[in-house]
Amino acid sequence: MASVHLTGPQVAVAAKPAALGGLRLTPASLAVPTGRRARGLVVRAATVVSPKYTSVKPLGDRVLVKVKTTEAKTDGGILLPVSVQTRPTGGEVVAVGEGRSFGSTTIEISVPVGAQVVYSKYAGTEIEFRDADHLILKEDDIIGILDSDDVKDLKPLNDRILIKVAEAEEQTAGGLLLTQANKEKPSVGTVVAVGPGPLGEDGSRKPLSITPGSNVMYSKYAGSEFKGEDGEYIVLRASDVMAVLS
Repeated sequence: MASVHLTGPQVAVAAKPAALGGLRLTPASLAVPTGRRARGLVVRAATVVSPKYTSVKPLGDRVLVKVKTTEAKTDGGILLPVSVQTRPTGGEVVAVGEGRSFGSTTIEISVPVGAQVVYSKYAGTEIEFRDADHLILKEDDIIGILDSDDVKDLKPLNDRILIKVAEAEEQTAGGLLLTQANKEKPSVGTVVAVGPGPLGEDGSRKPLSITPGSNVMYSKYAGSEFKGEDGEYIVLRASDVMAVLS
């Protein structure tokens, strides 16, 4: 999440990461591409909206999301320092723009107000509005809609695909057991759900050729990884899928 606020002279440091219910990004990191560095830690400022403004109206294909609050404790009640807390990647849609224009045609935002969404890790611009953290981002930066706490229920948007990652091999071909650190990171998995497809230049959607249930191979470092209740998942774009396995 980028950290720049809308208006007002105040600037607040935004270093409040969080988790979305039982959903956790792996690996978690506070380092971001932009910001002011202090001894290796990137500090990002969030724009504070002056109290005299009572609403924020996104324009075009942008969406305003109220960010989930930070979890400062582990499940066992241990307090976590800011440096190891999970960065927030989800929240509730509170306002949307009018949509994208294609000539004389405008395609409305596909994400409704009130939806619980998951978004790309470094997407958008952070603002502090009505004493709560918000994010303004493009609709295409939203990975999907998630109404539960388990990532397997995610509904991908646009050209994104939800894949359950295959488990790493526990031993080598020669029978040697592998430690967690030495296990090969899988780049193969099973498609759980697919988005409706990307918008074309004329505003129509082109359905994806990949279907749920397919076993696929994907680019090794693509997408956003999540830990679900029954294993590891990854959400990536259809263009990051290299092959269908059968």
